[in-house]
Order: sequence, then structure tokens, then C-alpha cells
Amino acid sequence: MAKKGQKFNKIDTNIKKEVLEKFKSGKYSRKQLSGEYGIPSGTISNWIYLPEKSLSIVKSGRPKNDVIDYKARYEVLKKYQAFLKEQQEKK
Repeated sequence: MAKKGQKFNKIDTNIKKEVLEKFKSGKYSRKQLSGEYGIPSGTISNWIYLPEKSLSIVKSGRPKNDVIDYKARYEVLKKYQAFLKEQQEKK
């Protein structure tokens, strides 16, 4: 678990790709790559098993430049309100 005030090292994506390529070639183990690059073997394991996340292809969080279609949202809301009204009338 991370401690308060702990700083994390950011590793360049080019180095990550290089490490992954060497591991996938079968010539190097995680431990060898860990010693060569000074990266914890657990971190290399995460890169191997979650490659799209480690290479920052997948962005987490809410998209910032997404266009919101308010008309479509309004139509969905109207349909939902009609559905709820029908449900109340059945009771």
C-alpha cells in the first residue's frame, strides 16, 4: 500500500515497449529485465498482463471533449417517465 507522501517513478512508454518486446522474445525473464532496467519485477508483470493499460492506450476517467446529445437524452428521459407513469397506473 502506498504511504503518504510517497513518490512514484514514471517510466517512458518507449522503455516499456522495449521491456515487453524483450520479454516476449523469450530470451529474458522478468527478473533479468528487472535487474537490467532497475524496475520492480511486479511492475513488469503488470505490463505483461495489462499491456494496453501500461502503454497508456486506455485512458481512464470521463472523456473531456465528448459531444453530448441533449435531445437524445431528453427523449430517453421522456420515455422513462412515461414508463414510470404506466407502472403507477397498474398498481
